[in-house]
Amino acid sequence: MNDCIIGIGSNIDAENNIQKSLAFLGQDVEIIAISSWVKTAPIGIINQNDFINGAVRIRTTLSQDNLINYLKKLENKLGRDRSLPKFGPRTIDLDIVIWNNIVIDKDYYTRNFIKNAVDELWQD
Repeated sequence: MNDCIIGIGSNIDAENNIQKSLAFLGQDVEIIAISSWVKTAPIGIINQNDFINGAVRIRTTLSQDNLINYLKKLENKLGRDRSLPKFGPRTIDLDIVIWNNIVIDKDYYTRNFIKNAVDELWQD
């Protein structure tokens, strides 16, 4: 069983899309804990709505690559428009930050809102 923490963010109908993503996740993986949610200013492209960000800790039998593919499909299902600029608005953003107690997303070290949400769930 793999233990991981997924960063979650949205700035398009954020509360609704975050709740939908958690509901879908809960059907396919074991949700262990959910962090607090924080409002953050956009990075890069500042002329857009603020983001709501947090994290969820899960357990899954999926491999890392399979979980990445699953998360991309879930983002697509929730209407993520991949033609928009990298730091543009999005319905949902799901990124593996911690995989079996190893940081795999370097944003953990540079973005406090990610670090704080992950640290809230990462007890080891």
